[in-house]
Amino acid sequence: MMTDTHLPVSDIAASVKAARQTKALTQRELGRRVGLPQSHISKIESGGVDLQLSSLIQIARALDLEIRLIPRKALPAVEGVLRSQEAGDGKAADQHPAYRLEENEE
Repeated sequence: MMTDTHLPVSDIAASVKAARQTKALTQRELGRRVGLPQSHISKIESGGVDLQLSSLIQIARALDLEIRLIPRKALPAVEGVLRSQEAGDGKAADQHPAYRLEENEE
């Protein structure tokens, strides 16, 4: 059974680019960190190269990211957590408890 891999590759490429920009790194700086030329980083970000898994892992680590395989059934929950973290910018001050204990007045 053949599947279309174009969409996931373009999603990964866009994620690499966004993470690099968030870290305020140039393509050249990222390439230097992972031992790849700037031109190859550019091709990766544009989806113009078939990225090797070892290179993806190196790039992810250089961007302070981790690669994990997530069961499809769990994907909505993981995406929800990521959206929540992005909306709160990951700051503890933006997080609110789900409940509050109240003291009994006797």
